[in-house]
Amino acid sequence: MSPRLRIALLLAPALLVVGVFVVGGVLQAVLQSLGFAPVVGESQWSLDAYRRVLADPAVHASLLLTARVSLISTAAAAVLGTALALLVRRLGGRRRLAVLFHGTLAVPHLVGALAIGLLLAPSGLLSRAAYRLGLVDSVQDVPALTQDAFGWGIIAEYTWKETFFVAVVALAALGRRVSDLEDVASTLGASRWQRLREVTLPVLAPPVAAASVLVLAFVTASYEVPRLLGRPYPTTLSVEAFQRYRDIDLTSRPEAMALAVLVALLTTLAALAYLRLVGGLARRSL
Repeated sequence: MSPRLRIALLLAPALLVVGVFVVGGVLQAVLQSLGFAPVVGESQWSLDAYRRVLADPAVHASLLLTARVSLISTAAAAVLGTALALLVRRLGGRRRLAVLFHGTLAVPHLVGALAIGLLLAPSGLLSRAAYRLGLVDSVQDVPALTQDAFGWGIIAEYTWKETFFVAVVALAALGRRVSDLEDVASTLGASRWQRLREVTLPVLAPPVAAASVLVLAFVTASYEVPRLLGRPYPTTLSVEAFQRYRDIDLTSRPEAMALAVLVALLTTLAALAYLRLVGGLARRSL
């Protein structure tokens, strides 16, 4: 048996699952968004669902909230995760802290959302601590950080959870090769800041960019965190799409599928733009 055939046979089960459930689900969503819904007697192709969705003010508000939460969470996780990895590398104890980071990754986002809710809710631990310390006259004086218009609670949960994911990826990239390059730069007279800017960060840029793209894609399409920590209106595109999908009026199903397709397209475009930007910065630094 040739090596290529052996690899193909080993990958066949995973590719079959991806092809059936992922590609099949996306294809079904596209077809239903274009009006092909035999379950309700609709089989005429049209773009009416997209027109209704794009003209809906609720979708406009959801799009703005989704973009705000996704971009801020991704940027914060990338910066904090990279800084945390550099700090761990400088202080030592990489193996012990890496185990701690991996343990944090095992915590589901649903549990994280509940924890953030208990911490930042109007009667949560943060409000009570501020009241006990005399910083506010009552717990109601603390600004709302969950179910708020800006989405601070959602951003806090995603930033906390994904920072450790980015840190794990960055720590894996900070291997012996980076140390050797830094030693060479130091021998040539580079200062600590110059080594960080000209050697370390360009090496970290590709893996951190890849991790950030995964974070961006996940945050854009995630449902449970904005559902628990966000307002009923406006809500993120994923929650809006699921609410329309659960509508008892099956004629609104194409609109839900149109929203799902738009989320997938926005995630893909944002990932491509982000990769191009970071790749250009890395080449410029090198």
